[in-house]
Amino acid sequence: MAKSINKRARSSNQPRPSTPWRRWFWLILGSLLLALVLYVIYLDQIVQVRFEGRRWSMPAQVYGRPLQLYPGALLDSERLTRELQGLGYRRTSHPDSPGTYSSYKGRFLLRTRAFQFSAQLRPSDYLEIRFNRGQLQSLQRAGDGQALDRYRLEPRLIGSLHPAHSEDRVLLRRAQLPDKLINALIAVEDRNFHSHIGIDPAAIARAVWANLRAVGVVQGGSTLTQQLVKNFFLTPERTLWRKFNEVVMAVLLEARYDKDEILEAYANEIYLGQDGGRAIHGFGLASQFYFNRPLHELDLPKTALLVTLVRGPSAYDPRRHPERARKRRALVLDIMAAQGLLSSELAAQAADAPLGIRQGQRRSSGSPAFMDLVRRQLRRDYREADLNAEGLRIFSTLDPWLQTQAEQSLSGQLQQLEKRRALTADSLQGAVVVADVETG
Repeated sequence: MAKSINKRARSSNQPRPSTPWRRWFWLILGSLLLALVLYVIYLDQIVQVRFEGRRWSMPAQVYGRPLQLYPGALLDSERLTRELQGLGYRRTSHPDSPGTYSSYKGRFLLRTRAFQFSAQLRPSDYLEIRFNRGQLQSLQRAGDGQALDRYRLEPRLIGSLHPAHSEDRVLLRRAQLPDKLINALIAVEDRNFHSHIGIDPAAIARAVWANLRAVGVVQGGSTLTQQLVKNFFLTPERTLWRKFNEVVMAVLLEARYDKDEILEAYANEIYLGQDGGRAIHGFGLASQFYFNRPLHELDLPKTALLVTLVRGPSAYDPRRHPERARKRRALVLDIMAAQGLLSSELAAQAADAPLGIRQGQRRSSGSPAFMDLVRRQLRRDYREADLNAEGLRIFSTLDPWLQTQAEQSLSGQLQQLEKRRALTADSLQGAVVVADVETG
C-alpha cells in the first residue's frame, strides 16, 4: 500500500508535458518581438542614412548684375533708392545694422550686407554716397572718410532652377537661427522640447483633454521632433501605422542626434507657404518671401508671424487672411509672455504692429524669357541633377532695374500704337535693344 502511494506521489511531481497552444503562443510572441526589433533596426538605418546624407536638394540660384557704384557714374538718388528697396533694405533715421540706409538731400548713409561673390566674400561696409545733377559725386567709407574708387552692391536674386518636386529653401545653420525665433517656436509648438525623448506624454494628455472638451481637434500633442519626422521621412497619409513609425523614428532621432541638430533640420524643412508652383520651405526662405529680408534682420512681430505660419501656412496666409494671421500672431505673443520670454507690454506692442508683408508674392524679379535662356545655356555645360540639387550660384548679366524700365517703356509704346491705329489690345509685339553708353 505504501509503495503504491509513493508511486502516485512521484508521478504527480513529474513535469507535465506542455500543451501545443502554449508552445505556439510563445513561438508567435517571440517571432513578433524579433520582427519588431528588426523593423526598429530598419527604421534606425533610414534615419541615419537620410539624416547624415545630403538632406535636401538645393536649386541653383540665378543672380542679376550687381549695381556698380563709382564717382561719375550716371546714377541718381531715385535709382539707388529703388535698387536698395529691391534688395530689401530698410530706410531708417540712422543706419546701425546691415541692410539699412538713410538719405537726405542727395546724401546717403548705407550699411551694406556681406555677400559671397564668385571669387571672394565682400564684407559689410558703412558707406557715404553723394549725388549731384544725376551723377554719383563722391563715394567713401563713412567711418574713416576713405575714398573708394568703386564698390559693388550685392546682386538681386532673379530666379531659381527648381528640382522636379519644386521645393525651394535657404539653408541656415543653427547658429544663424535667431534666439527669438527658437524661443517662440518652442514656446508655442513644444514647450518641453529640451527635456523629452522625442515624444511628450504630458503634451499628448493635454491635447486629448482639450480635444475632448472642445468635441473636436483643437490641439495637437506632436513634438517638434515628431513634426520633423512626419515632414522629412514619411508620407502625409493619416494612418495608425504611419503614426507608429512617426513615434519610433522620433525616439530614434532623439537618441542619435542632439537637440540643436534637430532644431536646425526642422527650421530648414518646415513648409511655410506657396509661391505659384514653388513650395516655400524653411524659415530662411520664408523670411525672404514674406518680408524680402534675411531672417536675422526681422523684428519680434515679423518673427512671431513666421511662427504663426507653422500651424497652417494656408489657413494663416497673411496675404489672403490678414485678420486671422493677426489673431494667431497675438496668441503666439501671449504664449511667449505667459512663459516669461517677454513682457506683457512688449507682447501688446508687437501684436499691434502691422504685418509688414512685402508687396507682391514672388521673390524672383527676373524676366521669364531670360530665365529660359539661362536654363538652355546651363544645360549645355551642367548635368540636370547638379542644377537642381547642388545649390549652384549663377551670376548673370541681367540688370533688374534696366529690365523693368525697358519692359515699361515697350508696353507704353505698344499701347499708344494700338490706340492710334485702333488695334485690339495685345495685338502688337516688340523688342528692346539696350546699349551701354560707356562701353557701347
